Amino acid sequence: MFSKLRSLIFKLDPEMAHSLAIKALKINSFPKKNVVKSNLIKTTIFGKVLSNPIGIAAGFDKNAEVYNPLFKLGFGFVEVGTVTPKSQYGNEKPRVFRLEEDKALINRLGFNNSGAEKIYSRIASNKPNGLLGINIGPNKNSENRLEDYIICVRKFCNIADYLTINISSPNTENLRDYHNHKQLNELLELINNEKSNLNSKTPIAVKVSPDIDDENIEKISENLIKHNVELIIVSNTTDSNRKNLININKLEKGGLSGKPLENLSNLIINKFYKKLNNKVKIVGVGGVDSGKSAYEKIINGASLIQLYTGMVYQGPDIVNKITAELIDILKSNGFENISAAIGTKN
Repeated sequence: MFSKLRSLIFKLDPEMAHSLAIKALKINSFPKKNVVKSNLIKTTIFGKVLSNPIGIAAGFDKNAEVYNPLFKLGFGFVEVGTVTPKSQYGNEKPRVFRLEEDKALINRLGFNNSGAEKIYSRIASNKPNGLLGINIGPNKNSENRLEDYIICVRKFCNIADYLTINISSPNTENLRDYHNHKQLNELLELINNEKSNLNSKTPIAVKVSPDIDDENIEKISENLIKHNVELIIVSNTTDSNRKNLININKLEKGGLSGKPLENLSNLIINKFYKKLNNKVKIVGVGGVDSGKSAYEKIINGASLIQLYTGMVYQGPDIVNKITAELIDILKSNGFENISAAIGTKN
């Protein structure tokens, strides 16, 4: 169905098309999927067994409206957000651009969301049918970004399976300053103190930029291990990497996602894997649209996978496509379970 409708969908403004997809998921207008299942791709995270390691990245379901329909599509886990303490419109439109020839998107949305209170109420009244992560960040005009993170930790720690600390969007000015050793150390220390005050065991993830050097990778790894962070998400969108793109929209300002990010994120995943020594699990993101691209992230060190742009171009059946291909690849390489393949490229 998607392949027949794609040409019509792609005539729409990308943000309007996304809004229609959210509405369609809300009313369950997508046919129920016969989800591919196999012990080969079962995995465990935070003590919970996932039917597969493929998740939807934050940014698709910003306001936590359709996480349960996404589970029905076959996703092993879902991450909603980014959520800020107060609702905000984000940047001016247009702010999402397709680069069809490059199988990519550029967005400069700017953390548009309904705010922590409304999103909390929505999740509290609609129990997730799977592993749910909540991605949090500061408001654009916040006078105290550290406090914004703490407000969101306080709000969501009792209903999230994990909380993602977003320090890497290129669309919020100076947000990536938190990649610096001193600032990240301060942020993670405050978050752990707040968790202790709340007597919360909710796991913490940190989502990083692909636009970091080896020194950054080393210092970030030190901080994650020091503060017992359980998960790192590699990576957010890039505000560089435009050189070899074809579509004229490459000139638009914002974060680039999709296929052009694939090799860059694989490289960063591998570097973090070597530094973290299995003390922090890695979620691999960037350019995933097939079993092969998911497998490449796994052998580079990712335990879990997320995607977003791949679904824009391939439609709602992408999880079944990826999992079926991934099962075949694992079998052909002699792996009895996906966990045995993690980091084997080293």
